[in-house]
Amino acid sequence: MPRFAANLSFLYPELPFLARFEAAACDGFTAVEYLFPYAWAPQELAACLQANGLQQVLMNAPPAGADLASAAAAWDAGERGLLCLAHRQAEFRHSVRLALDYAGALQCPRIHVMSGLVPASVARESLLDVVAGNLAWACAQAAAQAVTLLIEPINLRDMPGYFLNRQDHAHEILDAVGAPNLQVQMDLYHCQIQEGDLASKLRRYLPTGRIGHIQIAGVPERQEPDVGELNYPYLFDVIDELGYSGWVGCEYRPQRGAQAGGTSSGLGWRQSYAPSF
Repeated sequence: MPRFAANLSFLYPELPFLARFEAAACDGFTAVEYLFPYAWAPQELAACLQANGLQQVLMNAPPAGADLASAAAAWDAGERGLLCLAHRQAEFRHSVRLALDYAGALQCPRIHVMSGLVPASVARESLLDVVAGNLAWACAQAAAQAVTLLIEPINLRDMPGYFLNRQDHAHEILDAVGAPNLQVQMDLYHCQIQEGDLASKLRRYLPTGRIGHIQIAGVPERQEPDVGELNYPYLFDVIDELGYSGWVGCEYRPQRGAQAGGTSSGLGWRQSYAPSF
């Protein structure tokens, strides 16, 4: 049965961020993920995890920032990653080091490194060597902490201009880098919007062992996985059939929004999988 992790950047939006850990634990989650931890001290986050019996299974490296304050503000400032930007290599390396510091404090084994937006008038293919070189360096740093780095294809409707948006392109990058601690974060929401044919892609890529994390949301509104066009019970059966034992991140926006208890009341889809929590 799938093992689900609550994405605290999306779920429980009616609560202050640090209160979301307790809410997730009360709903039966044993693992959490979230986008960026840099607005909080690592000791504060570690205390929330420990107090609620939770493990952190995923976080993002900063999308930009040359110091902690700018890293915490980068996403809201419109930054979407540095991996493909050759002229910001020093900033990229700082972001990786900062992420690894947090991962160590939080005992988080996976870091998603965002690819960034392709600069105007630049061909995507011309940036492949930059991406591979940056990842090779970052993977060497992460290996010293037994941390796995992830790259994620993101659909171009939600993030126009994003460097990485196809599963096959992600696996080509893994081939180019050749690092054992580099894997793909396969978000089924993004994959459906950009490419479709999800079951076939799961059957193609899960047996390779190179999918380090899966995320889910309903399509097209990015709400609970029982809302929209995808048949998630079928896809969960495919995931089980293929022997995937990693985490499945619940990265969706609750249909009831920021109503009190809205996330919890929308978890009925999960009842069939309660033994996995």
